[in-house]
Amino acid sequence: MQNCSLIEAHLSSLGQGISFLKHIPAEAYRAPCQGVFNSSIGGHIRHNLDHYLAFAKGWEEGRIDYDARERNPDLETDPEVALALMEQLKTTMEGLSEADLDRPLQIRMDDGGDSSWSGTSLRRELQFLLSHTIHHYALVVSIATRNGFTEFPEAFGVAPSTLNYQRLASQL
Repeated sequence: MQNCSLIEAHLSSLGQGISFLKHIPAEAYRAPCQGVFNSSIGGHIRHNLDHYLAFAKGWEEGRIDYDARERNPDLETDPEVALALMEQLKTTMEGLSEADLDRPLQIRMDDGGDSSWSGTSLRRELQFLLSHTIHHYALVVSIATRNGFTEFPEAFGVAPSTLNYQRLASQL
């Protein structure tokens, strides 16, 4: 199936996560970092994967409930569990096509108020998930480097817009 650049960006991002998880020691994955909200790499990976799971469970029915995240503690403490889920989510993304992108959806996400359902599209939710993933990957880099781990996939935690800017700036 031929995918658009947005789907390809997700496949790339999930691929980066898979590569990262294959090399991070379990102790480093679980270790809290006082300098970054006392959070762990696993906590950020779990939080991010929770959003992907909500997406994967709801998009076909047209309703994604980000408030009903699973919050599986094994995703937070065991990089092998997170790795397996990333592989599954990559398969989900491979099943999407450009024709799906403008499909209307309803989403719910706690906004500190009534958490009512809102209209959106598959494209917009993929844009959100990509931005959310990159944001949490950047926090993972911060935690990992503070805990002495410095090996990351190329462009891990760097937004596509930043990469494009850097590419264009280097051509000047």
